[in-house]
Order: sequence, then structure tokens, then C-alpha cells
Amino acid sequence: MKVCIFGGTFDPPHIGHLIIAEAIKESENIDRMIFVPAFLPPHKEASEFSSVEDRLKMLKLSLIETDNFELSNIEIKRGGVSYSIETIREIKEEFELTREEIYFLIGSDSLIEFHNWKNPEKILRESQVIVALRPGFRPSKISQEYLSKIWFSNVLQVEISSSQIRQRVHSGLSIKYLVLDSVLEYIKEKELYLQ
Repeated sequence: MKVCIFGGTFDPPHIGHLIIAEAIKESENIDRMIFVPAFLPPHKEASEFSSVEDRLKMLKLSLIETDNFELSNIEIKRGGVSYSIETIREIKEEFELTREEIYFLIGSDSLIEFHNWKNPEKILRESQVIVALRPGFRPSKISQEYLSKIWFSNVLQVEISSSQIRQRVHSGLSIKYLVLDSVLEYIKEKELYLQ
């Protein structure tokens, strides 16, 4: 069985997340794509993002009709700041996976900061890191040591980010087609990102 972990803040989850996850699932023959929302992401302040409850609900709405996509609240239950290496090890143990069976998906924007993560070398030893390219990414910014140990996925590049969506809502602009309709309705109902 092949399992891929897709972690992030998901504030909000958008169609770019789903398109990338689906493309990786197909290209790598992934059996289970596990979305792992962070409770408190490292390098971010709690005030920078929506509540755990709102982010979980929006992610559940996003995954409701998708085969092989599931939500894990492993980092939510852990509380505090979670580190990717802990999540990888816990999921590996839960599903009894080898390194060859567990994948860890990140965006190329996250790869730029990868050297600042906790135990990046251990992440590379414990899992197969797949990087989804984002427009404008230049591999020359990344250490050769890391470049030789990761896979770049040649999936459709989608230039959508959660921060752009939050800014559009704040500015009174439409986010139709950037998120699923159910997520759009939830954002409106809860009046998220207006402040």
C-alpha cells in the first residue's frame, strides 16, 4: 500500500490543493492521500490563521466526495507545534509502512524553507519527498544535497494560494471557482477572512 501525507494549514483548502493531490495520486499510484492540517504550524503565529474548527470543517467539506482522500487530525490531537518528522513516523507506524511506501508531499514554496525545518535529513530518510512545482520556482535556490533526494512531480501547476484567497475575501473580491462551492458557502456563513 502506498500512502501520501499532504500537510498544511489549509486556510482555506482550495482547488489547487485538490488538483495537485489528485495528480500525485494518479502519477504515483497512491492508495491513500492523507490530508494533515497543522494545529499550530511552525514559523507562524496563531493569530495568522483561522481556528482549528473552521479549517477542519472546510477540509472535510473539500474531501467529502473524493475517493482515496482522507483527513487525519493527528496533529490537531497532538496539539501545540507539530513537526513533519513526528507525523511521518506516526503514520508509518499506524499503517506499518516502509520508506518506499510512504510519500510526503510539499509545495516548491515550502522546499525553499526546507533546510530550516526540524530534522530535514530524517524526513528524507524516513519518507519519499515529492515536491509539487509552483510557478516561478527556481531549483538553483535549493541545496544540491536536498535536490538529489527528492522527486519533482511534473503535475499541472496551479497558481492559487490560500493567502491570495484570504486577501481576495478581505478585499471584497470573488473566490468562486477557487474553492469548492461548499467551502465558499462556509466562508460566507462564518464571515471568515473579513478582518
